[in-house]
Amino acid sequence: MGYLVRGPIAGMTWHHVQYLLSLKALGHQISYYEDSDDTPYACYNPETHITDHDPTYGINYVHHLFKRLNLEIKWAYFDANFGKWYGKSAAEYSKSKPEFDILINVSGINPIREWMQHIPIRIFIDTDPVFTQVRNIQDSSRNTLVQNHNKLFSFGENIHLDSSKIPDDGFKWKATRQPISLGFWKHDQPLNGDRFTSIMQWKSYAAVKNHGVSYGLKAESFPIVDNIPLKSQSKIEIAVGGDGVPRKELLNKNWVLVDPMEVSKDPWKYQSYIQQSKGEFTVAKQGYVISNSGWFSERSACYLASGRPVITQETGFSEWMETGVGVLSFESEEEALAALDKVNYDYNIHCKKAIELAQEYFDGEKILKQLIKECI
Repeated sequence: MGYLVRGPIAGMTWHHVQYLLSLKALGHQISYYEDSDDTPYACYNPETHITDHDPTYGINYVHHLFKRLNLEIKWAYFDANFGKWYGKSAAEYSKSKPEFDILINVSGINPIREWMQHIPIRIFIDTDPVFTQVRNIQDSSRNTLVQNHNKLFSFGENIHLDSSKIPDDGFKWKATRQPISLGFWKHDQPLNGDRFTSIMQWKSYAAVKNHGVSYGLKAESFPIVDNIPLKSQSKIEIAVGGDGVPRKELLNKNWVLVDPMEVSKDPWKYQSYIQQSKGEFTVAKQGYVISNSGWFSERSACYLASGRPVITQETGFSEWMETGVGVLSFESEEEALAALDKVNYDYNIHCKKAIELAQEYFDGEKILKQLIKECI
């Protein structure tokens, strides 16, 4: 269960579809299901920038996506507001509810309907640690959604460590991470770009507070790198969207800005953007940082799988992942500048190591094989 019809944006697409690709590679019989939830404004259309009840764009998007990825699987979308079914397997789903052994609700973005509660293993994948736990504490409906699952996994890989400051929501979480279908990112394109890049949302929702602690987003993390382009010889480009982006101020500080929709509207243009970059330079949500969550970006994992080094803000991922070559973390402006110099000096070594790290830590087949093993 994912967010493809309602959110047909490239980053979200790769984030969710790599679960399907990796499960297929493991030989499982898989289906894809998505639900409008009980809201009339569920479907985003990136061409019109309108969010309404009409799933037409998203249905066509998924049809062409699965065809190009050779995902010949059953799939359906349910519009709960009108009781209508769409998609390749709409007729089958509408007449009888298929039986499954395992349900994987990526990001917990879909409601659990009554017919799903008979599925023996119902997995909730928390891809937004800290924020998920705070919502569970403060929002009874979100808490109930999590309760409708019986296996809980989080991208906050440090959640059980003493160093983690993720709020305790009363649930027992296990660690997992983003599966990458490595074969879809392998390429032999030579580097033809000279810029470090990233794709980011300045603010996608408001900061949250719990027991007096405020957990912010990338906007709150950005001051640490604000002046980097003025102090480094490296060119740094960001495809940035969201509310409140200070575009004029960023341009005055030598940041190169591009339209995020030009990068994110098409999954293969998004992929090409990553693969034609020199590497990634980015910050993390402030909430991930101050909680020492251990979160690592699914997008950054795609850079690694493409043989592109990643320079990113420390969230505690160095406690479980090898860093220093291929992946470089920073906690200050000085460390960020030093990381850029280090990558530029031994660039080919960092590219080679990036691929090795992707294979060691983000191989989708290994990750999902282990996840399923922990559930049965």
